Amino acid sequence: MLERVLQEIRGRRRFVVTSHARPDGDGIGSALACGQILRVMGKEAEVVMHDGVPRIYQNLPFADRVVQADVVPENDAVILLECDSVQRTQLAGLENCFLINIDHHASGRNFANINWIDSAVMATAELVFRLARLACVPVDRDIATCLYTALMTDTGSFMFVGTNEHTFTVARELVLAGADPALCARHIYFGHSTAKMRLLGAALSNLHREGPLAWIWVTQEQMTRLGAREEDCEGLVNYALSIDDVQVAIFFRELPDQRFRVSLRSKGEVNVSTVAESFGGGGHKCASGCSIDGPLAMAVSRIVERLRAESESLKAD
Repeated sequence: MLERVLQEIRGRRRFVVTSHARPDGDGIGSALACGQILRVMGKEAEVVMHDGVPRIYQNLPFADRVVQADVVPENDAVILLECDSVQRTQLAGLENCFLINIDHHASGRNFANINWIDSAVMATAELVFRLARLACVPVDRDIATCLYTALMTDTGSFMFVGTNEHTFTVARELVLAGADPALCARHIYFGHSTAKMRLLGAALSNLHREGPLAWIWVTQEQMTRLGAREEDCEGLVNYALSIDDVQVAIFFRELPDQRFRVSLRSKGEVNVSTVAESFGGGGHKCASGCSIDGPLAMAVSRIVERLRAESESLKAD
């Protein structure tokens, strides 16, 4: 399938590269690198994101070239990274475009004209790295920095289940190409806003436990009062997961329409992607998400009940 992707790229001139709304490190890093790879190939390429670039990723190379928009600009093809549908981008106009879908999630779907989905890798960045290699595009320091950041964040700093010798082989290649691991980590893990730290305090004050499950939440009122942005919610769930005997952590973020965005994290014994998929979401075995109707008590009850069932089925096996 990679050869087919490259064939389609070589036959076209103007590209839009995008990822899902509220992009994470893999979505941003892979898109920035992919856009530059296309430019080196002599293509016109715009990286377009509905929500722009989150603050902690704004130091990445090419981040200042990202276009924030609601409508996809004119193009010959759109490359979608880490998306299971066009709706995930929140960009209008994609239905009439030639679409190339590149994804690594087990919940990935064949919605595009070309679909390259490989759930054996830990990050979409690995697939973009393969694309560069097959296209004979030199992976320089800037491209390597984007891809290393993507790989580092989507593996949970190389802690998630599935990280293996191949993951570190790719990481090594990117470091040899010029990525600075310490600098990449510093911007991501030591670049938080004061508002995010206050939001973390509010979330942890709501910590609840039930056996191996833990969950936290923040309300829309807290977000507004603390001056927090959507991106400040990223990673909060990991603090609940860091508790010694917790196997699964859940973070509920209240949205303005009183729905809740749910982030699920697992240490590996429970496959949270199956839980997310049952509510219309998806993701990885150890990191997934979905959205669910409120109020909070009902949202918590539905998710926790589903996780109880998942945990019990594992015990039965």
